[in-house]
Amino acid sequence: MRVLQLNFERGWRGGERQTLLCLQQLRERGIDAQLLARAGEPLAQAARAEGFTVHAAKGVLGACFKLLCIGRGFDVLHAQTANTLSWLAVLKPLLGRLVVFTRRTSFRVTPSKQPRTAMKWRRVDAFVAISEAAAVEPRRLGLNVSIIRSAIEPATPDAERISALKQRYSLQGRLVVGTSAALTREKDPLTLVRAVHQLRKTHPNVVCLHFGAEGDVADAARQLVKELGLTQHYVFAGFEPGVEEVYGLFDVFVLSSLEEALGSSVLDAFSQKVPVVATRAGGLKESLAEGRGLLCDVGDFRTMAQNLAQVLQSPDLRAEMTRKAHDYVLREHNVGVMGERYVALYQTALNQ
Repeated sequence: MRVLQLNFERGWRGGERQTLLCLQQLRERGIDAQLLARAGEPLAQAARAEGFTVHAAKGVLGACFKLLCIGRGFDVLHAQTANTLSWLAVLKPLLGRLVVFTRRTSFRVTPSKQPRTAMKWRRVDAFVAISEAAAVEPRRLGLNVSIIRSAIEPATPDAERISALKQRYSLQGRLVVGTSAALTREKDPLTLVRAVHQLRKTHPNVVCLHFGAEGDVADAARQLVKELGLTQHYVFAGFEPGVEEVYGLFDVFVLSSLEEALGSSVLDAFSQKVPVVATRAGGLKESLAEGRGLLCDVGDFRTMAQNLAQVLQSPDLRAEMTRKAHDYVLREHNVGVMGERYVALYQTALNQ
């Protein structure tokens, strides 16, 4: 079997990490897995460094041309992103190959976009969602959806980096609230800033260490930190490669997203036995169910602050949450299980 994975995103976020894991798992099972990606971006570089064949292009037209040239040489064309699915939906009559799509978002399809989205989705031969939340919209439109949850490989804590970061940000003796999220609207850093401001009233030695790339609300988040007098309590630490290796810095992990199909950063916290507080956005309520974390409504910074305080104040609660979460992530988000499920999906779809 030959499989071409398609991911043309810039930067390195959860979807790019999952694409690389998928490539690795397919290769381990004897499948010729290759990648079509944007030239010069982290995913193309990482895949090439691991010995994968990478078909790189600088722009969309170049990528579509490459796809037309090489696509018929594969049994499966797997779109890991919505934009690459758009290309496959248009080119499928020319390519004549099995199309698989993994939906990694839980956004609602608006009425104005529904006809185009439905047309595109109905050209998919095997539709995958990474959570029940991500499956809601395609199922509403009458599609058959398989759930294959994102996976993680538990990181090995990097004690040297953790020590260096503690020194860099003067974290000794402080309670550290950590997050890993881009400064974008859907990640809602403004709510998190307000929650830290609220939390500081009862925990004056708290500091929030915010790892993540720049985004469309970065300026607003920095301005709010200044307005609330949090410059000594809220640190924008930027993008940190392999950030999951330094989760040992955190006393508690938090995610304030407006939309989140799954939240792979939460899974990393689970694997590192760091307690988690998050919003009920999308798949987060699935991940944190059954006592694996504490939840609040989207935008509810007061309850978020209360939940953070509760975790920081209760060793017994932290121990119970992290035990349940650790067991869950090893069982449900195992990278080998993900690989097996994708291979089974491909084989079933090809047989049909």
